[in-house]
Amino acid sequence: MDYLQAIILAIIEGITEFLPVSSTGHMIIASSFFGISQDEFTKLFTIVIQLGTILSVVVLYFKRFFQSFDFYLKLFVAFIPAVIFGLLFGKKIDALLENPVTVAVSLLVGGIILLKVDDWFSKETEVANNQEISYVTALKIGLFQCLAMVPGVSRSGASIVGGMTQKLSRTTAAEFSFFLAVPTMLGATLKKCYDYYKDGYVLTQDQINFLIIGNVVGFVVALIAIKSFIGFLSKNGFKVFGYYRIAVGVALLLIHFCIHKLEVI
Repeated sequence: MDYLQAIILAIIEGITEFLPVSSTGHMIIASSFFGISQDEFTKLFTIVIQLGTILSVVVLYFKRFFQSFDFYLKLFVAFIPAVIFGLLFGKKIDALLENPVTVAVSLLVGGIILLKVDDWFSKETEVANNQEISYVTALKIGLFQCLAMVPGVSRSGASIVGGMTQKLSRTTAAEFSFFLAVPTMLGATLKKCYDYYKDGYVLTQDQINFLIIGNVVGFVVALIAIKSFIGFLSKNGFKVFGYYRIAVGVALLLIHFCIHKLEVI
């Protein structure tokens, strides 16, 4: 990895983390394009720079994080499924991260679902049921979030749709998804760092610089992306993201199979 690659990956992370397009999928695509996807530090980098995007949520919604202790309990309840599934299927998830076909298929299927979401949950129903999130609702959203352990599914997309199945408005579901990202991404970062050092790897000064730059760039870009996404989502819904996911998924499959065919020849 070099500094330009670190900045590009951070920009991609900042833009895609809170959009229903799968930040992990895009990071895999970009790192594969750079030829660094198999590098252990790259895998660490793509997780650790999520700390910058986490900070953007805390800054934008600072007052909401001090509204009540009940708020933290609900986030904890929603976070529990990710902890359980992560511990049970961590190695299988890591294997999927190296499979571009999995990313492509997930993007494609998720895109088709997003095309239908606006029809499944009418605006009238959302507005009428825009209520405070209960513990049961938080747990169900947390279960939906676990779907994003499959690369390409999108953590924000899965948790937002999960919230909408519980009669939350688009905005309320999206904001709770942002809040839930804080413990989820922090937990994933700590686990990845622990595994990295447990496997005997040590960060060089350049790698530490890459992580600092990545977090700063991710933070700034995520600030813009979150505010833009909330406004766009409330007015336009999910269809644009659905079409985008389908286009990227199809393109990835075509590229993969063309390359595979050339290798066979």
